[in-house]
Amino acid sequence: MKGVVLTGGHGTRLRPLTHTGPKQLIPIANKPNVLYCIEDLRDAGITDIGIILGDNMPEKVQEFLGDGSAFGVRFTYIVQGAPRGIAHAIGCARAFVGADAFCVYLGDNLLKGGIRAIVQDFERARREAGILLCPVAHPEWFGVAEVSEDGSILSLVEKPQNPRSNLALVGIYLLRPSIFGIIDRLAPSWRNELEVTDAIEGLRTQRGGVHAYVVKGWWKDTGRPEDILDANRLILEDLEPLDEGTREEGVQITGRVRIGKGTVIARGTVIRGPAVIGEGCVIGPASYVGPYTSIGDRSRLVGADIEGSIVIGDAVIETRNKIVNSLIGRHAVIGSAEGRLPRGQQLVVGENSVLFL
Repeated sequence: MKGVVLTGGHGTRLRPLTHTGPKQLIPIANKPNVLYCIEDLRDAGITDIGIILGDNMPEKVQEFLGDGSAFGVRFTYIVQGAPRGIAHAIGCARAFVGADAFCVYLGDNLLKGGIRAIVQDFERARREAGILLCPVAHPEWFGVAEVSEDGSILSLVEKPQNPRSNLALVGIYLLRPSIFGIIDRLAPSWRNELEVTDAIEGLRTQRGGVHAYVVKGWWKDTGRPEDILDANRLILEDLEPLDEGTREEGVQITGRVRIGKGTVIARGTVIRGPAVIGEGCVIGPASYVGPYTSIGDRSRLVGADIEGSIVIGDAVIETRNKIVNSLIGRHAVIGSAEGRLPRGQQLVVGENSVLFL
């Protein structure tokens, strides 16, 4: 079996972060989202992986991932270009897939528990197709499946006004080359995209054998800032503590905390886990890092107070104002307004930013 990982899309809901790179490279618990997907495939025994590239700085994906050897896999890069839908992206992988079964994994998804058991069942039962599903609170926001008692798919509808179930399509699909003929005959949706729900529904009606796999753990589609923060909290729940940094006097660290090499925790700083701090950081003096916070490499916090947030990296935070539930981009600078005249907040705000002052 081969793997196909999608790294396209414009990530409009994550601007301005996606003005400088694809959304799949945004780190969650200090690891780019796409790596969780690749590790799931690798741990399921899938090591020959096609990476579908979009048109939002695809060179950054290639630069980060390389040939795959650093992650125990082998990559083939496939250019989709402008986003024309998930089904179109899958169709671009036809030559790479050849006659093999394959697993499609959207590069901005996170799944607890991995896919190994599901891949094994798919291959053992020689199913025509398998889709992963997860119960959600708002199924009308997703593609929704109606499932029979034996696990067969009865219907698939994209963002229905009146959902027949609460089972949303997770961005992971187990397929065979039979899907390509279906994609060839698809008409674009109202979004002018080739919808994967339409492709799998066509496969179900023409070939049958589409099986539902309801995931046991959690699933996150990290398409919005709040989803990324939720995913960060979920990942940190399982954090294994490790301290490779240096502590000065008067530092307090409680709970599960991971500290990278070359990082200095300066005097008077308090860190409460779960939290992860990258390499080459300076935290303090007199700073507070609260639970569910990820601080990326080479960041500096001076007298800062932050909790439940992600600092992507190379940032400087020097304000006493408490920062909570925030997503702070690379090279951001958050300074103190204390003593500056005229009094007031001084801001440089990017597109799609949201502030609470």
